Amino acid sequence: MMRVLVDVNLYIAYLLKPHEDSFIMFLLEAVWEEQVTLLVPEMMLQELEETVRNKPRLLNVISEERLARLLSLLRLFGEKIPLITEDIPPVTRDPKDDYLVAYAVIGQVDYLISGDNDLLVLRKVGSVSIVASGQFRQILRAYKAKNGHAN
Repeated sequence: MMRVLVDVNLYIAYLLKPHEDSFIMFLLEAVWEEQVTLLVPEMMLQELEETVRNKPRLLNVISEERLARLLSLLRLFGEKIPLITEDIPPVTRDPKDDYLVAYAVIGQVDYLISGDNDLLVLRKVGSVSIVASGQFRQILRAYKAKNGHAN
């Protein structure tokens, strides 16, 4: 089973335009089918919640109910990662992204999935591959085909 961590920007994209064929629905289906373990650091959930609540343009489009539903789904289906209490080393061009890389490494994820070029440019940190959502869809479809899963 693959272990993944998803950047906040992909959750926000889903909240802005929720639909059945969205990447987040695709991912949650793979979690439900036990093909993927989704890591959910509390720090990432806090960033998601704060980003939506502190940006009026997001708050005008994303309902409180939709945000709460996604957060509870992530808490329910995601694997928790203990809070990192040590200093997080700088790895990315944007220091706000360093915590995601740290949690990906500590959580021993196979893929950190993001739409952020500051992360995507790294491609790999340790054993963690950093990929876009479209790339991960292809990777997961190939994995499903290889392991005899439909879709």
